[in-house]
Amino acid sequence: MTRVGKKSLHTAATVRRLEDIPNIGKAVAKDLRGLGITAPGALCGRDPYALYAQLNAATGMRVDPCMLDTFIAATRFMAGEPARPWWAYTAERKARLGQK
Repeated sequence: MTRVGKKSLHTAATVRRLEDIPNIGKAVAKDLRGLGITAPGALCGRDPYALYAQLNAATGMRVDPCMLDTFIAATRFMAGEPARPWWAYTAERKARLGQK
């Protein structure tokens, strides 16, 4: 088991629910389910930037970009990378999208 913050977490191989993935709580899990992602394994190989674009389209608004950081963290974790807090990906997201 790994830990991010105060929440005890599983490894990518042992997660059973979306909420078991580091950084994914009830609200983010609900958003993922709204995109058709109902199981952790469904995040394997998914593009977090495409997921974020789909979420924006589904909601009809620009969702806080921190959600993109969360999607990056979740997809990377499910790809086998160590659990990291979502904010560890903020600089990467800003660099890729040309944000300050």
